[in-house]
Amino acid sequence: MQLSGRAAATVVILFAALLVGYELYNVSQTPGTVTSPVPTSFTVNGKTYVFTFIATTQAEREAGLMNREVTNATTMLFAFPSFGEWSFWMYDTNTSLDMIWVNGSSGQVVYVVTSAEPCYDTASCAVYTPASPANYVIEAKAGFAADNGVVVGTAIRFD
Repeated sequence: MQLSGRAAATVVILFAALLVGYELYNVSQTPGTVTSPVPTSFTVNGKTYVFTFIATTQAEREAGLMNREVTNATTMLFAFPSFGEWSFWMYDTNTSLDMIWVNGSSGQVVYVVTSAEPCYDTASCAVYTPASPANYVIEAKAGFAADNGVVVGTAIRFD
């Protein structure tokens, strides 16, 4: 089936409009920089931890713990300017990690991924997306959640 010149032009214009709309949607889904104060430590089940790294900008969140040495003492806070179901992957990390999504207003853990395996090929990286919105994500070496009794519903106090 061939389209007339006018029909083909209409299809091209509609396609271009869809692409522009999709790009605008993607930009609106990219969180900006956190400008309010963020916590530097947290307490869970009576133990206090100081964040080793804090990410408040999109570039810092994208870099995460990639190409960094992660030890049992490493903790990283990802702060977002709004609540959302922020997705994570484990590209180019040196070890498995636990990821803990937290509602900063209530201090409740809303989602946990334990022992997420690193990946080194972007085409095959698993993507982890929480079932509930959060504005903070904590990453720590695999085993942290189990060692500290962190499950959905656990209270976390940010300092």
